[in-house]
Amino acid sequence: MKVKELQSKQGNVNIELDILDVGPSREFQKFGKPGRVSTAVAKDDTGDVKLTLWNDEIDQVKGGDRIRITNGYVSEWQGELQVSTGRFGKIEVIGENPDTHKGEDSSAAAQKKQDDDGGNGPVDDEEDVI
Repeated sequence: MKVKELQSKQGNVNIELDILDVGPSREFQKFGKPGRVSTAVAKDDTGDVKLTLWNDEIDQVKGGDRIRITNGYVSEWQGELQVSTGRFGKIEVIGENPDTHKGEDSSAAAQKKQDDDGGNGPVDDEEDVI
């Protein structure tokens, strides 16, 4: 399955995605039990999608990882589709995407890809340092 094929309230979603960025986790209480949730940005060759990570999944996934979701679920929040493992799905890291870099947020990864300079940032050889 591909990102462009995802629809709200769709279950039994099997998809492989590249993680661009994992946002900060937020803590919550539900029925007296503590939990954590985080939103990641993931993509495939057809588009990008938000990925909701719950509890231990947050520690499992990093920017630059390639993941597989099996039996996942698609929901919609404020007009945007979000993929998660739902109640019955699972997530596994299956490798790294060579086009993304671990530990970077999506804007840094995009800048690095644009600059293609090996991570040193833009260099202006004509600038004088005093």
